Amino acid sequence: MSNSTHPSQGRQYASVFDLNGVPRFGQALPLALQHVVAMIVGCVTPAIIVSGVAGLNEHDQVILVQAALFASAISTLLQLFPFIRFGKFQLGSALPVIMGISFAYVPSMQAIAETADVGTILAAQLAGGFIAILVGLSIQKIRILFPPIITGTVVFTIGLSLYPTAINYMAGGTSSPDYGSWKNWLAAFFTLAVVVGLNHFAKGTLKLASILIGIITGYIFASFLGLVDLSGIQSAGYFQLPKPLHFGLNFDPSACIAIGVLFAINSIQAIGDFSATTVGSMNRQPKDKELQGGIVMYGVTNILCSLIGGLPTATYSQNVGIVTTTKVINRCVLGLAAVILLIAGFVPKFSALLTTIPQCVLGGATISVFASIAMTGIKLIMLQEMNYRNTAIVGLSVALGMGITQAPAALATFPAWVTTIFGKSPVVVATLVAILLNTILPKEKKEA
Repeated sequence: MSNSTHPSQGRQYASVFDLNGVPRFGQALPLALQHVVAMIVGCVTPAIIVSGVAGLNEHDQVILVQAALFASAISTLLQLFPFIRFGKFQLGSALPVIMGISFAYVPSMQAIAETADVGTILAAQLAGGFIAILVGLSIQKIRILFPPIITGTVVFTIGLSLYPTAINYMAGGTSSPDYGSWKNWLAAFFTLAVVVGLNHFAKGTLKLASILIGIITGYIFASFLGLVDLSGIQSAGYFQLPKPLHFGLNFDPSACIAIGVLFAINSIQAIGDFSATTVGSMNRQPKDKELQGGIVMYGVTNILCSLIGGLPTATYSQNVGIVTTTKVINRCVLGLAAVILLIAGFVPKFSALLTTIPQCVLGGATISVFASIAMTGIKLIMLQEMNYRNTAIVGLSVALGMGITQAPAALATFPAWVTTIFGKSPVVVATLVAILLNTILPKEKKEA
């Protein structure tokens, strides 16, 4: 039975296993909370990392975290419930996916924040949104440029490039006066131990919420070590609307290129999440209109998010995992999760509380996330035969991408824009080299 009737009202309720229709609130709420728990840490952590690098004060840091929650909620709702349709086109995928602030952009955003400001990141995001729209409209033609060997190399490089961020956070954050102290490392490893333990020994919600539980227990542990500063919460209000254009928009061509390349890659990567959702929970491939509408909406929402101060979003793989595991595909369940995020985004006190999480605790929790990103890249790479040609593509792309960024003086004599595009984030170099090599290297007979 896909519908059930409420005895007192005689109203028809949809099953949570149906894509459309409204299920019972009591049934939907715990399932929605499960999605919120799985993604809220990932949603706000990039904003916390970027605000730290950009040197934002407590007030601006809260606004950036608040905007991250708000942007994720709006992006998810627009993706779930397309309201623009004409002919075979719909703006939005209408698939059960959650959108959130993406770690994929963190290395490039850090590089921009070091030399510019948050407004430069948001302007590059706005430009990237238009690139995503172009990718969505021409997805059938350009998809051939991004086989698993390319997307896998990019994702693997993203994971590798985030490791120094995690280690610096575990040590307490480079701006901290007690950077590298034993207290920071103790709290970091305690948090990591909880996350790893729950991931491997727990089941159900405890496993799904491993990172959130790890941060909560790590936070309590760190407070006993005197690492938690709650002074910023008192000055934060109880209700505040997001502040559009609070950080402004500062267009820098090199920053736009660096972020724009990632938008093109992430647009293709989204196909993987859309496909995993439909194959894992509905036993079918996504329709062309779902893919195209989803990627175009991904671009549209990022343009919108750049104006309200939210950082770049993407589909969240951990929530795809929940959908495919539970087979709960009802869009209202995921919509309720987005509404919970939306409400949280209106409460500066909540955002301020999130900013008090010690960096060592965040590092201990997120290093496992970064490790899983790198391993996802390896899984994608291994979908294709690792012959001499493909080994060369992956090896050279990662070597040049990681190598150039780890030798800061390597591009010292080049113009500043060259350093911004190619010398700060390994992802751009790895992507361009991988696409170039995949295009020009001769295919082996069996592969051809």
